Amino acid sequence: MSEYLQQTDCATDSIKHNGVIRTMDKDKYYVSIVAQSACASCSVKGACNVTEIKEETVEVVKGKKDSYKIGDRVEILMEKSLGTKAVFLGYILPFIVLFITLIVGLNVFDDEGIAGLSALGILVPYYFALYYLRGRLSNTFIFRIR
Repeated sequence: MSEYLQQTDCATDSIKHNGVIRTMDKDKYYVSIVAQSACASCSVKGACNVTEIKEETVEVVKGKKDSYKIGDRVEILMEKSLGTKAVFLGYILPFIVLFITLIVGLNVFDDEGIAGLSALGILVPYYFALYYLRGRLSNTFIFRIR
């Protein structure tokens, strides 16, 4: 397995994407990457029509020695541990909050409907808090150009 990783020049501790610099400002590059599902690279994708390809823009902080221009093709890297953290904040933690709220709601209220609605309703402030903290989180989730 390690021979395969060495041959493909794939670092096991980072996630790589190829992209193109679309715009830039004083201290950031805005790199466009193509995010695709596993189906998009499938050899029979035309038969099932499930392909999902979308273009996303990622902010990359400029390095002191960087001299990239708009239109340059680059490879951006992010640590895999940050991907795990993003999945935890976006999916796992909200599920835990929802589940705990449902259990508490079932014990407090006699109505399952109210307990279910309160469990769903608790996600609204959770995601607002996540949105409010996006500035602090953007300092955590840092992409680099390789």
